[in-house]
Amino acid sequence: MKCVLFYHAFTSCWNNGNAHFLRGIARELDALGHDVVVYEPADGWSRLNALRDGGEQAFQEVTALLPGIDIRQYQPGFDFEAALDDAGLVIVHEWNPPELVKAIGRHRVLSGEYTLLFHDTHHRAITAPQELARFDLSGFDGVLAFGEVLREIYLKLGWANRAFTWHEAADTSLYRPMPHIWRRNDVVWIGNWGDGERAAELIEFLIAPVSQLGLHGEIHGVRYSSAALRVIEAAGIDYCGWLPAHRAPAAFAAARATVHVPRGPYVQALPGIPTIRMFEALACGIPIVSAPWSDVENLFPEGTYLRAADGDQMQTALNRLRRDPELASATAKAGLDAIAERHTCRHRVLQLLDIVDHVRGSRRQTARPRQEGALA
Repeated sequence: MKCVLFYHAFTSCWNNGNAHFLRGIARELDALGHDVVVYEPADGWSRLNALRDGGEQAFQEVTALLPGIDIRQYQPGFDFEAALDDAGLVIVHEWNPPELVKAIGRHRVLSGEYTLLFHDTHHRAITAPQELARFDLSGFDGVLAFGEVLREIYLKLGWANRAFTWHEAADTSLYRPMPHIWRRNDVVWIGNWGDGERAAELIEFLIAPVSQLGLHGEIHGVRYSSAALRVIEAAGIDYCGWLPAHRAPAAFAAARATVHVPRGPYVQALPGIPTIRMFEALACGIPIVSAPWSDVENLFPEGTYLRAADGDQMQTALNRLRRDPELASATAKAGLDAIAERHTCRHRVLQLLDIVDHVRGSRRQTARPRQEGALA
């Protein structure tokens, strides 16, 4: 089957956690014998910012990691209809322009035999619903939402007639334990400042505990304000800038622990949706201590990670992991097992293919009475 994916950024992961997951999905589709073509705008903000930060080498490394994937950059006004020729599955991400989303939906209705799905991996449905309401999804077969609560929003607001919960997962061909790497850091954090959506939380659950315990820590990410950088420096933590996603496993391997700090909108209005780093860090075999979030979908079994209700508990938990190697080892193993059993990109691709089969089956059932009526 030819799978055509329209995403804001695929070769660039600059402030774009979607790329980590989508590369794994493309890789697994290819491994299962499907043809995968990815379209990303040449002038997308993630790609342009990565180039500014010296990402040309990172782009080359990403391309080398995905030898079976046809990756194409496009300019405004490109011939999207030609891109859809012979497609069996088309997925369009919600960071695409509404005009392109509408045009592809219209093409699907008028001439396409493919399955067309809209993919939402953000909190705009809650924080900026007017932006999501601009999308005409009438020509789409359904929505892939990266959490059950988001799926329910699409149905409740009438944005889609059919929606499926499709969580992110770890690309375990890249995110895996690397025991040969020396653990030079006590704590590593890989993530972005969060546009002010978790600034206070990062200070409470990451910066302050690491500083108070006198741990050696590293922070990787982008969009840190000057004020944030001053706080990090004062805490004695090394700020290392942008870290391309495919280099993150080595950074996790070089640390004894990490923390999970979700953005405010997910904690407050979209429970059940962890950050992509939760899956990836667990897949790398590193213990996690998490700031509060509600695992209402029971994604992770008890013991997979440690929980901290506030900064004091975070400090206590990090100290326990440092002083108790058996606890750290058991927590890391539980996390690895959880990923292997239920949260790899192969799991998500198999789920995706089941969704496609379901959509096609529903379409055939809908079409059959009309055919019978015409023949009669």
